[in-house]
Amino acid sequence: MANLFVLAFNDEDGAAHALKEVEDLQKQELIAIDDAAVAVHHQNGKVKIRQAKSLAGAGALGGAFWGMLFGLIFFVPFAGMALGAATGALMGKLSDYGIDDNFIKSVSNQVTPGTSALFLLAHGAQQEKVIESLKPYGGELIQSSLSPEQEHELKEALVS
Repeated sequence: MANLFVLAFNDEDGAAHALKEVEDLQKQELIAIDDAAVAVHHQNGKVKIRQAKSLAGAGALGGAFWGMLFGLIFFVPFAGMALGAATGALMGKLSDYGIDDNFIKSVSNQVTPGTSALFLLAHGAQQEKVIESLKPYGGELIQSSLSPEQEHELKEALVS
């Protein structure tokens, strides 16, 4: 089963640098990436999204999924509830992937202007080696579809 991870960085370049490391980790077969995307929330408020097509595996979710997810994270708070039923339909679709309203709120509250985030859909990771390789980039795990216990262990490992 694949897990969705979101790693936040305190600058606009952190996620892109970490993505390069993830590409190397995949080449070493230390992690299997099904799909990945980088979101950069520029100081001027604009958000730039880049899907990592070079990493996308057979199970890639594609642009439509990322578009729905990033639309809800970065744009719905500004649009308000005027979208009503459309927002509800999108949330229903995302919940099929285990992504709920709390996920959307958590990520949108933490990926603010001047920061970036790396979104990974991955499985089969050699956790200790992956964590050790990503530590120098200073990312913070802000959300995953792991169990609460697994997520806590991963957060603790990234901090220490």
